[in-house]
Amino acid sequence: MNGFFATDSMSDFEHSYTIEQTAQLLGISPQKLRRWDEQGVLTALRTEGGHRRYPKELVDRLVQANAGALSDMASLELASVKRSLDEKRRIIQLLIESEGRYRDLVETSHDLIWQTDAEGRFTYLNAAAYDIFGLAPSDLIGRCFFSFEANGSHVPNRRFLSTLRRHGEVQNHVTHLTTARGEDRWIGINARVTRDDNGGMLGIRGTARDVTQQHLAIRRAEHVAMHDALTDLPNRHALQHQIESALQISQVGGLLLVDMDHFKRINAVFGHGAAEQLVVGLAGVLRSVARNRNGELYRIGEDQFLLHLPEALRDDAQNAASAVLDAVQNYRLELAHNRVVSNLTASIGIAMYPFHGADWLSLLAAVDSATHQAKDDGRNRVAMFNPASDALRSTHRRTHWTRLIADALELDEISLSMQPAVQIRNGAVLHHEIFLRIRNEHGRWADSAQFMATAESLGFAPALDQRVVSRVLTHMHEHGSGWRQPCAVNVSAASIADPNWIRELADMIRSSEVAGERLVFEISERAAMENIDATAAFISQVRNLGARAALDDFGTGFSSFYYLRHFEVDYLKISGAFTQTLDDDQESRAFVRAVNGLARDLKRQVIAKGVESALQLQLLREAGALYAQGRYFQPVTALGAVEPLQVSTGTDNGTGN
Repeated sequence: MNGFFATDSMSDFEHSYTIEQTAQLLGISPQKLRRWDEQGVLTALRTEGGHRRYPKELVDRLVQANAGALSDMASLELASVKRSLDEKRRIIQLLIESEGRYRDLVETSHDLIWQTDAEGRFTYLNAAAYDIFGLAPSDLIGRCFFSFEANGSHVPNRRFLSTLRRHGEVQNHVTHLTTARGEDRWIGINARVTRDDNGGMLGIRGTARDVTQQHLAIRRAEHVAMHDALTDLPNRHALQHQIESALQISQVGGLLLVDMDHFKRINAVFGHGAAEQLVVGLAGVLRSVARNRNGELYRIGEDQFLLHLPEALRDDAQNAASAVLDAVQNYRLELAHNRVVSNLTASIGIAMYPFHGADWLSLLAAVDSATHQAKDDGRNRVAMFNPASDALRSTHRRTHWTRLIADALELDEISLSMQPAVQIRNGAVLHHEIFLRIRNEHGRWADSAQFMATAESLGFAPALDQRVVSRVLTHMHEHGSGWRQPCAVNVSAASIADPNWIRELADMIRSSEVAGERLVFEISERAAMENIDATAAFISQVRNLGARAALDDFGTGFSSFYYLRHFEVDYLKISGAFTQTLDDDQESRAFVRAVNGLARDLKRQVIAKGVESALQLQLLREAGALYAQGRYFQPVTALGAVEPLQVSTGTDNGTGN
């Protein structure tokens, strides 16, 4: 619509409406009329004073002609405004609800949610603050995390702040706090820096969680792994860590290996329970000696303790060894029924580092060699490791095998061989005994008899045993039904006495998909008698897995006859020393007959080892033997290389294979 220029004549005023009148007639607001004027939709004339006037004729015509349309336009606009307001109200309500949910989550969270200023002082904490600090959030405003830091946490906490400022974020930092109630807490913290537009630090915000239970559980697990279960002394693993740390910083010191004399006799006379009491009592006495000498005591074997003297010199070590001998000799253990264990002695070997060994294995071999020298010299004495002594060759041999064993484990370079135990009647295979070999210094495979004593004395035996079991399970699984016969694996005294090793063994068997019935675990009579209770428990555990057990080299220690009823073994394997003297030793024949008779009464099976001739086989038949093993049937061969030979039912005087 076109506008027009107005004058201030009375006639013009009579024929025009004010903006208020026009708005009322058209049913719209004055503001809308002003917008229409600016947009040229309905242009107003202006008075000299600048007031808007609208021609009556035009307005009246618009009222008549367009009243409905204007009303519709106004209605549409009003509806649009209403929708806009409703949408705004809905968005505001959603924001309010979202903020409410956020506040509920924050305030009811078990995790601490916090915020600080640039100086690290709390400006906000949720309700979880009370559980962590022992104070209400309002009482913590203006304080900081490290107002509660426990002793020893200062350095890692400052390192945490430095990392946070440098990188802007830190996750999973664990700090040790002491609450307002005096309680220890370990807190896991996640934090992030907030910055202004110029990169300046405004503050820190993040979360925190009480991880005390998890932290203590990890510490307990670490403690169990590094401590002896009976005495709670640190064990061989802890000692190795300590010595390696000392050698890395070129520290000097001494090791005293204390080996109790005739400990197995105490076991046999007083029983295993008394022997354990003795070990605990001696641990307390020797711990006092170690403390007075600024040393630390370790238990590294059934009857062996090791005293570590950091920064000690030769004279210090000699004096400490004399104090240990006196403490052992003066110790008395009173048992029930007025029985007393006294007059104890020990043999002590000393090695000084780094002079007698610049690494853990060399040092351990040196102190072990010195202890053997003390025993060879008559026991109840001290021997300092001497590279120029007659024991040098023996020490070098042990050190040599120590390195070869360590290399074999690290490189997984071991070989398994086998020999069948068979039924004498028809040559059917009962099971295959598995033998371990590692490479010697010339690269040829060496039998376990050459190195197993060293492996046991230096703590390698459990790792070797585990590696053999793993290889055997893998072999049986890969060959499936093509490998029908069970395999018999030798296990050491250290393995059967280690609950962790036994648990790992059970896990390996369960996860291998190899039936337990296809395994036999052989324990030498010597190992069984070292720890009767542990042996009986181990046999029970493997039988629960479906496996069978054998007592190997039976007869080499006649004390085992007394305990045989306590060992629920399936097989007794007679030492080859008896088999090979059957043809000219009446006592050997009598022994074999006695063992077979005893085995039938106890429902055990007897396997005679070391059969090398048809004559020996015939004599075994006559003694009642049902099973045998030896080169006469098949020599030791690589695992899975050949099937066993059938055994003739006749006899001759040949020597066999």
